[in-house]
Amino acid sequence: MQRKSGRGGAGHDVEAALDELYATAPSDFVARREVLAAAARTGGHVEDARRIHAARRPTLAAWAANLLLRSQPDESRRFLELGQALRDAYQTLDADGVKELSEQRRSVVSALSRQTAQLARNAGHRLSDTAQQDVEATLRAVLADQDAADQWATGRLTSALVPPSTFPTATPAAAGPPSRPPKPSQRSQGKAAQPSARPKAKDELADRRRRRQEELTRARKAAKAAEQHLRHQRTAESDADAQLKRARDRQVQARRQVAAAEQQLQQASETLQQAEQEQQEAEERRQAAADALARAERQAREAAQEVDSLDAPGT
Repeated sequence: MQRKSGRGGAGHDVEAALDELYATAPSDFVARREVLAAAARTGGHVEDARRIHAARRPTLAAWAANLLLRSQPDESRRFLELGQALRDAYQTLDADGVKELSEQRRSVVSALSRQTAQLARNAGHRLSDTAQQDVEATLRAVLADQDAADQWATGRLTSALVPPSTFPTATPAAAGPPSRPPKPSQRSQGKAAQPSARPKAKDELADRRRRRQEELTRARKAAKAAEQHLRHQRTAESDADAQLKRARDRQVQARRQVAAAEQQLQQASETLQQAEQEQQEAEERRQAAADALARAERQAREAAQEVDSLDAPGT
């Protein structure tokens, strides 16, 4: 039996259609949605058409975040992995570790936000300051919250994500050293303490410290790799901007040369037209002069003949 919706339907893939739709700029979203819904409906995929028609148009910031995910899959995957590593590390870090990772997190988000704005500009859409802030908020949410990361990973955000007010960390009881055991009551003072309690507590503390150090090391490595990659991206972006500026300068110069050449061509055309007119007038004057000369020569011959006839003997 043929499927009426979802992947594998007869000649129609609603997921691919939705992916295409959310890769479309917001200004063209509604028109493209109607085209895709109509195509699904014409093909007999009524449920697919409903899903497509129910898709909400993303804000400019959400579209830009989706664009980042789709156009930079490897970098986006590393960003998601960084978020997972940071969330794990924050659960066991002390205040100094949290401060260090917070600074690295802000640096990565800022750089990736600038890259998103550049991608949007390259696609013909400049982000306003508000949209840029929404992109940064979305990226912070992706790092801090697993649900937000899952939503962004679909590539179908319709609005900016809101990060939590604070990065999730462990509770003081879980993050700090084990609390001091309560003093024994008078009833239990007489009892001998179990000899294995203190070594066991030390082992647990050492184990927690070791795990915390390992998670901190992984998070630092992930943050360092992300920063290094973003530095490369910024260098590439700077080179691309310089190349774009050179191309624009050449385009401006070429347009000026074309305008000057067109002006020269116009002037030459007018000069040619004037010269042709003057040539025609000169030819007309020359013809008139030739006609006058011919008449004068004829008149001169006639006058000479008349003189000869009068001078002839016997006249």
